[in-house]
Amino acid sequence: MARLKVRVTGIVQGVGFRPFIYRLAVRKGLNGYVRNRGDAGVEILLEGDEEKIDDFLRELRAKKPPLAVIHEIKTSHLKGKYRFKEFTIQKSSREAELSGSIIPPDIAICDDCLRELRDPKDPRYDYFFITCTNCGPRYTVIESLPYDRENTTMRDFPMCQFCMNEYADPLNRRFHAQTIACPKCGPKVYLTDNRGERIESNDPIRMAGQLVSEGHIVAIKGYGGFHLAASTLMDEPLLRLRRAKHRRQKPFAIMARSLDAVRSFAEVNRRERELLTSYARPIVLLKKSENYYLSDLIAPGLHNVGVMLPYTGLHYMLFDMTDDPAFVMTSANPPNQPIVKDDEEALKRLGDIADYMLFHNRRIAQRCDDSVIRVHGESTVFLRRSRGYAPAPIMLRHAAKRCAVGLGGELNNTGCILLGRKAFLTQHIGDVENVETRAFLESSMRHLIHLTNGKVEVIACDLHPKFVTTSLAEEFSEENDWQMIQIQHHHAHIAALMAEHGIDEIIGIACDGYGYGLDGEAWGGEILLCTWESMDFKRLAHLERQPLIGGDLATRYPLRMAAGILHGRVDVEEWLLQHRKSFPHGEREIEVILKQIKRGRGIRTTSCGRILDAAAAILDVCYERTYEGEPAMKLESLAISGRDILKLKPTIANDILDTTEPLIEIFENKSRYSKADLAYSLHSYLARGLAELAIEKAMEENVKAIGFSGGVACNQILTTIMRRIIEDSGLKFLVHNSIPPGDGGLSLGQAAIAAFSNQT
Repeated sequence: MARLKVRVTGIVQGVGFRPFIYRLAVRKGLNGYVRNRGDAGVEILLEGDEEKIDDFLRELRAKKPPLAVIHEIKTSHLKGKYRFKEFTIQKSSREAELSGSIIPPDIAICDDCLRELRDPKDPRYDYFFITCTNCGPRYTVIESLPYDRENTTMRDFPMCQFCMNEYADPLNRRFHAQTIACPKCGPKVYLTDNRGERIESNDPIRMAGQLVSEGHIVAIKGYGGFHLAASTLMDEPLLRLRRAKHRRQKPFAIMARSLDAVRSFAEVNRRERELLTSYARPIVLLKKSENYYLSDLIAPGLHNVGVMLPYTGLHYMLFDMTDDPAFVMTSANPPNQPIVKDDEEALKRLGDIADYMLFHNRRIAQRCDDSVIRVHGESTVFLRRSRGYAPAPIMLRHAAKRCAVGLGGELNNTGCILLGRKAFLTQHIGDVENVETRAFLESSMRHLIHLTNGKVEVIACDLHPKFVTTSLAEEFSEENDWQMIQIQHHHAHIAALMAEHGIDEIIGIACDGYGYGLDGEAWGGEILLCTWESMDFKRLAHLERQPLIGGDLATRYPLRMAAGILHGRVDVEEWLLQHRKSFPHGEREIEVILKQIKRGRGIRTTSCGRILDAAAAILDVCYERTYEGEPAMKLESLAISGRDILKLKPTIANDILDTTEPLIEIFENKSRYSKADLAYSLHSYLARGLAELAIEKAMEENVKAIGFSGGVACNQILTTIMRRIIEDSGLKFLVHNSIPPGDGGLSLGQAAIAAFSNQT
């Protein structure tokens, strides 16, 4: 006979873990208890036959609930007399000794709940907030630990006797389900106009769906914030939505009613189907099919469209009284601000956009945008890692020397806390350029540190002195007496890739739009040697330095970028005058641009993103960037159907890849070849040139792996060509699988450098 205390860390709260432990212990004839702890772990005390306890521990790992993730099991033998006559689920403890556990992300409605939602005989028939231990909101309802109802926004809804009976029944699927609710005692849904006046309806959800189908815009409150819903078949509501959100071209995400509906307008392969139907239910970028029939205003100028499937009971019910294959379902947020989550805020900020509001009366504790994923062959590429994934940790091969925080960069931001072998990233924060988003990053970071019980020692941020995240890092450092480290942007990108794959040294290809270089210039097309042992890097090669005519204006108006590159080989003045209407100030602005070009002074950049932008302007694909990455994305969409017609040999001298010559070739061949072929030819040139440079440096440095990171690594054409060339050379080619290659993954690289470096 034995007494044993067991402590389990991982994702073990909010996933039906205590009910599982209870049933397992009872089946084994063991006495004792299980309870949640304040550090998000679970504590178990077992009394009974030693052989049965051993069986219990084996099955604990082997038969855990499907959504549970066990990181560590610690056991300690206890002395003393037996104290328990049965096994029970005890009231949670607020003890918080261990770190690194966390509650799970939000989980899409499970098949069992969906069946009950549709069953007229079930007490939860047509109940929009139907959940169980296997599904429902988690991260967006939690306010503090341990994960018990009183520590979530569900405490506002006392359980009725029916729900209480299920909650207390060990054989019930809702045994200790903290979000348990029913139409009698749970959250209620209601419809209003855009002034907040209630609209009487016996079925507000289906009425909202009909309103969307008829051409109205409806703000819909979900798990982690509001969406703006509109028809995918009519142009007029989408034009209104674009005007109101100041989104002239940026694509809208859509929610399709079913997988069959998705197949009616988009191509879906096996891996994409798996992602669409997974419990995370991300937005997946799918190639438009030949018979694509939705409005062209959804994803203008792009070959793909972002699609997700319903992930709540409410979403399924929206489609019940309509024939629409899909609705636009875009995050409801003012320009460059966080997604709206509170009812009053929604009326204030969305009242001029939406015609109607579909509310429910459950408070949202943590706002959380939808995740966005793209598939490259068999590889999963995160464009945004958020709902369904955050804040579940990414497990690393190496254990950190100290607990570190990374605050990311300026755009598409996330924060990260790294402790032990676990990297916890926040949900998507966005562009940290204003007070609201800065406050969102700060509060999300504090909440994540609290949930993980992390004892932070060092904080890292970007090297750029004027980034908002740099000033926030300084404030955190002073407030908590944490060491602060500033890290070069592209070094952080490659360090994130190394941390994710557990690799000790790498030749990193870091390509994006902008990163503050060690020399103060704008980097963005770099070949770096990075080593884990020293947590340092060497810049070995880069793209040709090109002029940024007008500084930041060249990033917004690609014609400026193209003019600076073409000058001296092309009659730039005549070409710009042909596009005078594309400049805000017409010919006057062109005169200024020409003077700046002739002076030859100003900022220069090695950015790969800017080269793609310039090509987009030359090929008449995009003259103005209205959202991050627009010219390059539209150029890729054009190139996807092209072929390498130019077959240009990469020109490399003094470890610099020439980028002027390919753009000259494209300009001079515009009337001879198709734009798709020319766009693909540039992709091929850049991919081959960067791959050749990286292979050459890998051979020189005796490094066996080459990695590709930065926002440009989201590009399927570049990645595919690089992979083929590098793997054919006998080297390993690494890309991101668990975090975004763009700035959404930057915070992991910063935290890794800070946690593993010897800087003190």
